[in-house]
Amino acid sequence: MIVELKHPLVSHHLAALRDKATPPHIFREQVRRLSLLLAYEATAKLPLRPVDIETPMEKMECMQLACRLGLVPILRAGLGMSGAVHDLIPQAEVWHLGFYRDEATHQPVEYYQKFSSSPPPIAFVLDPMLATGGSACEGVAMVKEWGVQTISLLCIIAAPEGMAKVQATHPDVDIFTCAVDEHLNENAYIVPGLGDAGDRIFNTL
Repeated sequence: MIVELKHPLVSHHLAALRDKATPPHIFREQVRRLSLLLAYEATAKLPLRPVDIETPMEKMECMQLACRLGLVPILRAGLGMSGAVHDLIPQAEVWHLGFYRDEATHQPVEYYQKFSSSPPPIAFVLDPMLATGGSACEGVAMVKEWGVQTISLLCIIAAPEGMAKVQATHPDVDIFTCAVDEHLNENAYIVPGLGDAGDRIFNTL
C-alpha cells in the first residue's frame, strides 16, 4: 500500500522544505513537522488496549498503545525524522542503520547496524528521500532478517522508481510519503525534489 498525504499543511510545509533558499535550521523544523504528519497517518492502525485511570472527576476506561514499536532511521538523514516521531511515541524503541551512497554506482553501502536481540513486532523505517529505493530495500531486508513482522516505510519525498522497487522487492511493506515527485535525474536525485536531505539537515553542503 502507498499512502501519499493530501493535506494543506503538508503542501504548506513542503514548499519551504523544497526552497533552496531555506536555511538549515528552518529546513530541520520542516522535516520535523512533516515527520509528525507522516507518523500520525502511519500510526492510525496500531493496536490498542484498555486501561483504567482516574480523572479528577471519576474513574474511567481509556485506550493506550498495546505493542512494542521500533523506529529505524537510516543514517544519516533519517535522524532528522526520528526525533519528531519519538516525541510523538516516546515509548518507541530507536535502532539505527547506516548507509552511504556510492556516487559511481548509486548503490547503498552499509556502514552501521545497531539492533537488539529481541525485535519489536512493528517497525517504522525512516528515510526522508526514497530515490532509487536501494537503501530502503536493503534497510527493510535487514529489519525483516532481524525478525520484525510488520514494517512501514516513512519518507517525505518519493520517486516513482524508488516506490516501484520497494513494492517489487517488499510488497508487504506500506509506504507513507508526503509527495510523489516526477522522476530521478541522471545522478539518481529526485526531481523536482529538494537536493540532498542529509546535507541540508546537517548543514554540510
